Amino acid sequence: MKKYFVKSELSKEYKLYEILFKKVGLTEGKADVVVSTLLESSQKLNKSSLKREKYNLINEIKKHYNLNEFFKTKLPHYKVQASLYLLMEIYNHNKLSNPTTIIDHKVTLLEHLTSQSIDKNQVKDNLIEEFKSYDKDLRILTYRVLLEKFNGKYDALNTQQKIVLKEFIESVDSNPALKEFYNSKVNEIKTTLLELNKGVKNKTTQIKLKETINIIVEADKNAKINDNHLVNLLQYYSLIEELQKANG
Repeated sequence: MKKYFVKSELSKEYKLYEILFKKVGLTEGKADVVVSTLLESSQKLNKSSLKREKYNLINEIKKHYNLNEFFKTKLPHYKVQASLYLLMEIYNHNKLSNPTTIIDHKVTLLEHLTSQSIDKNQVKDNLIEEFKSYDKDLRILTYRVLLEKFNGKYDALNTQQKIVLKEFIESVDSNPALKEFYNSKVNEIKTTLLELNKGVKNKTTQIKLKETINIIVEADKNAKINDNHLVNLLQYYSLIEELQKANG
């Protein structure tokens, strides 16, 4: 069996698990670095060689052990090992995955490394930042995470917010289309807010609303539409909804 863990891709992957269990009692910041480093290192492994070595190892196990008994063996820290394995699978395959699943696995690893509870919302925020540099499919995943974050604060999206999010997802790789959509929505929002402001009776609220309307501007020709623009539109539509309810 030892031959499979000497100068092989399997041995390199095994060392990633070893590191995970040697590094404990860390600060949350250092733990996050460890997790990121392990995932980055897993991406450098030769996938075809690793797959072949695992296949050969399993055949070797079949020759020398009763598989039913072998797989009954209980592993300590199984949940932690499983979380690292599943995260490596996610990060090594360019496929969409449930954001909540990724966050849960990261939290499991961070709690193991720090020996303390971890704030899931902070992990979610870090995940959003991480995915900003990824390709189209994973940026769609970013928007899904962002949607969960926004819903967590504002309960549920209204119809206009869903339209905005749908457009951002579908046009994620087309900045001109997004900019045109964003600017059209900005003008629509300003017109609606100006009309709603006429029904506001409180003078202080009127003044604040006018100030808000004044800072709502179109994206200029050189601007690149990003997540901040999405959040702005979602927030503006929340404001409109609140004013409509207040005005009756």
